[in-house]
Amino acid sequence: MSDAFQPPHLVQPQGSRLARSLLTALGWCLQFEGLPTLQGVFVVYPHTSNWDFVFAVLAKWALGVQLNFWAKDTLFRVPLLGRWLRWLGGIPTVRNAPGGLVGQAIAELKDARSQARYCWLGLAPEGTRKRTAGWRSGFYQTALQAGVPLCLVRLDFGRREVLATRFYCLSGDEAADMAYIAASFAGVQGCRPQGASPIVLLKSPPARGEAASSPQPHGELPRV
Repeated sequence: MSDAFQPPHLVQPQGSRLARSLLTALGWCLQFEGLPTLQGVFVVYPHTSNWDFVFAVLAKWALGVQLNFWAKDTLFRVPLLGRWLRWLGGIPTVRNAPGGLVGQAIAELKDARSQARYCWLGLAPEGTRKRTAGWRSGFYQTALQAGVPLCLVRLDFGRREVLATRFYCLSGDEAADMAYIAASFAGVQGCRPQGASPIVLLKSPPARGEAASSPQPHGELPRV
């Protein structure tokens, strides 16, 4: 973890014993020591399978961590689906908002900081379960411009463990920051290892058909 974020941490959520017991029964272990700040961005890697969503949600309940993500506003108009998304931490996107989805995320985090209230966003920067040339840069711009740390979450199917203990404040030096992030995820194995994308920022917009930012019925992780 970064030297600036040594435990004990400020925020200590209380998780579900039932969720922890279920993960243990499935052969998984968790490592978590709390959160050092009231605001930040969870970066979950790798994202290669529908099973990622299942274990990420179980880990969320087991750790007691509240997180938010953005989804299409039309999804929240469906009675049962809308309630479920809000319960999970979903926030409807605002169409034509300045700066788009990233602008909304930055504004929300800055607003939370000004009010000293809790707000952590969760996302999978790969943006898809399929292997791509790299990561979308939305997570980077969001954390950098909002001035909040990243929590680098290892979803490791090889070791059957979820590690959420490494925190990092971006410096603005993209090469150095991404090198640190890549080193933090070294050796992690996805459910489908061949589907993990390299840890580099994409320099061009994603291809058409890969740009959806809302969770899909098949269990895509939320992403920015």
